[in-house]
Amino acid sequence: MGLFKVVEQETKPIDGQKPGTSGLRKKVTVFKQEHYLANFVQATFDALPSEKVKGSNIVVSGDGRYWSTEAIQIVIKIAAANGVKRVWVGQNTLLSTPAVSSIIRNRVNSQGEKAYGAFILTASHNPGGPDEDFGIKYNCENGGPAPESLTNKIYENTKKITAYRTADGIPNVDVTQIGVTSFEGPNGTFDVEVFDSTEDYVKLMKSIFDFTAIKDLITNPKFTFCYDALHGVAGVYAKKIFLEELGAKESSLLNCEPKEDFGGGHPDPNLTYAKELVQVMGLGKTQPDEVPEFGAAADGDADRNMILGKRFFVTPSDSVAIIAANAVGAIPYFSGGLKGVARSMPTSAALDVVAKKLNLKFFEVPTGWKFFGNLMDAGMCSVCGEESFGTGSDHIREKDGIWAVLAWLSILAHRNKQAGGDKLVTVEEIVTEHWNTYGRHYYTRYDYENVDSDAAKKLMENLVELQSNLDDVNRVSVIFSRMVLGWYSVSQEQVQSALQFVFTLSSTKLILPRPSSPQLRLWHLLWR
Repeated sequence: MGLFKVVEQETKPIDGQKPGTSGLRKKVTVFKQEHYLANFVQATFDALPSEKVKGSNIVVSGDGRYWSTEAIQIVIKIAAANGVKRVWVGQNTLLSTPAVSSIIRNRVNSQGEKAYGAFILTASHNPGGPDEDFGIKYNCENGGPAPESLTNKIYENTKKITAYRTADGIPNVDVTQIGVTSFEGPNGTFDVEVFDSTEDYVKLMKSIFDFTAIKDLITNPKFTFCYDALHGVAGVYAKKIFLEELGAKESSLLNCEPKEDFGGGHPDPNLTYAKELVQVMGLGKTQPDEVPEFGAAADGDADRNMILGKRFFVTPSDSVAIIAANAVGAIPYFSGGLKGVARSMPTSAALDVVAKKLNLKFFEVPTGWKFFGNLMDAGMCSVCGEESFGTGSDHIREKDGIWAVLAWLSILAHRNKQAGGDKLVTVEEIVTEHWNTYGRHYYTRYDYENVDSDAAKKLMENLVELQSNLDDVNRVSVIFSRMVLGWYSVSQEQVQSALQFVFTLSSTKLILPRPSSPQLRLWHLLWR
């Protein structure tokens, strides 16, 4: 048992440490600056009640991206110096974000104590590597992301921090071997427990789904599937669940070896970045000879998912609606009924229609999983999702990519058992039947990547200002619409008034496409 002492390390505030909806994300080169990570971790501990932190259990792990090994040692030492009694670490620093939520909510130590919270080392679906992204976020004792009240405190602390506490005498802990390493400090014994990354999560999944029914489907010679982890942390769970528990063939798994740089790819499960899976599923430029019946992908920390059928893409908005519509019959966890359903504001209204038809409580929330968590903690939501490839339920307080895949496999198993024929019920047939029952919803998503944060902030400030003048905005919109249609019923005074209003509100230069019609060309010149 090693001995350590608490040291006060002088530091100074570092600009730009404001957590977003999913924590603090910056380039690795930024995080590697002296005191950068330590400042943020100490600011987080200072934002938490000290009586709760002292003697607590804290989880620290993540998606295994570049610099995680170094970062976890920094967090361990600061946790020890702030009075934490035990740090739980997933073997090889690996824990998916949904697994962390599960561990906070369900895992207990030998004294019957749960974790107080967790530091998750992830930048989610962002690329990894020496010149790419790193991130850290704090999850609370309900297993969900820190609420805005806490992240605001953390940010305020980062702006005035003068010192952080760290443990002198604790060497780097071997996180590759399962076991407990103990140290003695001013507050007594401090333990670092390294445990199997998959055990707790797999146990939870087996309590939710009928693994026997799913195994019957997966081992059916007529059924083939492909799961792509994009070299993220989902790979360790895919091997445990799909291969060991459900009997799938190893050839069913793609890119399931976690890598620090995600194999040089972008671990975002969509049609753009999951290129290999898209090709395998018959949605690429060339057609393979054989196409699996079912395909799915995960992002870097395994909380997002993409669902595909044979030559067929299931939109995230449709996916959550179809899961909700079929949950009670196909998933044992929901056999007693759904408490309610919810979606984020940008997500299509497909779920709304399901809620209305099934007489379920329905909620629309801002972007951010913490808002779903509030509903779940209040016992008002069972299934939820967002158009950014996130789907989940109240089994944890994070979106859960593998849960979504198991939900779809459960639906397929249930529907094929009901059909009882020689021909398999396909993903496309399930989706098409859903459209026939509930109607089809179309929407378009545009991703703007590597946008200048200051410019984006300015844009949002302008939109907020516009909201305070909705009557004027509506009036201007009518004038613009008439202008587009050929200046119908638009006086010179109205045009001048509209232009003056827009110029007053706009403090940034907007780049508009060059229009084709003479009327629009004139408007373009006036605007510029």
